[in-house]
Amino acid sequence: MTTAYDVIVIGSGPGGEGASMKLAKRGQRVATIEMQGQVGGNCTHKGTIPSKALRHSIQLLADYRHHPLFEHTVGVIDVGWPDLLRTSGQVIHQQVGMRHRFYTRNRIDLYHGRARFLDAHHIEVTRPGGDILRLSADHFVIATGSRPYRPADVDFDGLHVVDSDTVLELEHTPRRVTIYGAGVIGCEYASIFANLDIKVNLVNTRDRLLSFLDDEITDALSYRLRDQGVVVINNEHAKQVETRDGTVILHCESGKQIHSDLLFWVNGRTGNTDELGLDGIGIEVNSRGQIPVNEYFQTAQEHIYAVGDVVGPPALASASYDQGRFVGQLIAQGEVDYSLVKEVPAGIYTSPEISSVGRTERELTEQNVPYEVGRAKFKNLARAQIAGRNVGMLKLLFHRETLELLGIHCFGEQASEIVHIGQAIMAQPGEANSIKYFTNTTFNYPTMAEAYRVAALYGLNRIR
Repeated sequence: MTTAYDVIVIGSGPGGEGASMKLAKRGQRVATIEMQGQVGGNCTHKGTIPSKALRHSIQLLADYRHHPLFEHTVGVIDVGWPDLLRTSGQVIHQQVGMRHRFYTRNRIDLYHGRARFLDAHHIEVTRPGGDILRLSADHFVIATGSRPYRPADVDFDGLHVVDSDTVLELEHTPRRVTIYGAGVIGCEYASIFANLDIKVNLVNTRDRLLSFLDDEITDALSYRLRDQGVVVINNEHAKQVETRDGTVILHCESGKQIHSDLLFWVNGRTGNTDELGLDGIGIEVNSRGQIPVNEYFQTAQEHIYAVGDVVGPPALASASYDQGRFVGQLIAQGEVDYSLVKEVPAGIYTSPEISSVGRTERELTEQNVPYEVGRAKFKNLARAQIAGRNVGMLKLLFHRETLELLGIHCFGEQASEIVHIGQAIMAQPGEANSIKYFTNTTFNYPTMAEAYRVAALYGLNRIR
C-alpha cells in the first residue's frame, strides 16, 4: 500500500523544517522523513546547537577562571569535556521538543527512517525496526544535509581520531589536540579547546585563516588564537596519520610530524545523498555528494528540489531555512514574489566571535570601487569596558562619494548580533542606504551597538 502526499520533504534540519512549515501553512498535505530518532537534523544534534552551547559553557568557565575575584577558587573547580557536553544536551532536548511541536501543530506526518527513491514520484522508507513504507508525492524537497568528510586512509576510531560528529562523544579531556582543517569549524573548536587550557595545533591547508573574510579580521583572529596559545600552521597538507602508544602523529607532506593525544579532522563535508537512489532517477551529484540545482533550487527533475547543505555553499543554518521557505512557497503557489538576499551574514563563533556581511576591502579594491573605512575599537566603548570585553572592532566599508554602506565586518563580543543593525541599513534602497544613518541616530548608552556611531564618525572624518 502506498500513501500519497502533495509534497514529501526528506530531512528535518533547517532547510527541511522551513519547507515543511511553509507548505503546511499553504494547505499542502506534507510528509517529512527524518533518518534520526528525533527531529532537528545535524544542525540540532551534531553541528550548530551542540557546538555553540558547548562554546558558551566553556566561555563561562574561562571567564570565571581568569577573573581576579575568583582566582583563589580556580583549583576547586574540576570540569572536564564530558561535563561540558552534558550542558549542550540540555539545550538539544529543549530544541527537539519545540521543533517536534511544530510538526504536530501543523499536522505534518512525520516518519523516522531512511528514504530511497524507487522512481521519480515514489519512495520507500526503511524504519528502524526494518519495516518498509511506500510513499508517493507530486513534489519532493531533499534537505538531507551533510556529514564530515572522512578520507578512506584515516582510521576514525573515536578515541585518538575524531571528526565534528564524534568529538561530541569524547569521554575524556585531551591534553594536546591537533586540528586538521582551519575552516569555520576548525577555528571555532580551536577557540573552544584553547579556552579549556588544552594545547592546540591548528593545521591550515591554505596560506591564511578563513580567506573569505576581510583580511584585517582574519589577521585579528590569527593574532588572538596565537595569543591564546594556539599554534597556527599554514600551508600544510596531511600525508599520513599514525597512532602509536596512545599518541596520534600527523605526518605532513613537508616532512613535519605533529604529535598529540587527539587528532580532530575537519577538512570538508560530504552531502548525505549516497543512499537516496538518485542515480536511478537521473539526478547526478558531484564528488562531495552535493546536488546541482538551478536558481529555484530545482534538480535535474524539475519537481524534485534540494536545499541546504546538500546543495553546497553557503551551508549556513540561517540560509538553509530561508531556502526551504522559498521552495515551499514556490511549490504551493507556483511562483514566488520575492528573491533570497544575496548578502547572507556569516557568523563564526570563535572566541571572540566574528560576523560579516557584504564585500571585503580586497573585493572592493579588485572591483575598483572608491571606498573608505570607518572603524570603532571595542576597547574605547564603555559597554565593552564594563563587560571586560575589550578585544575587537567594528569595521564599516562605504562608498566615498555616495556614502553607500558596502560591507560590515565585526570581530568581538556580540559580533553576530551587532552585524544585523548594519545589515538592515545596507538592504535599504537608494539614499536610505547611507553611513549617515548611524551619525543621525541616537543609540542607547552604554551599548555595543554604539560602535556604529563611532565607526561612522571616524569614516566620515576621513573624507572631509
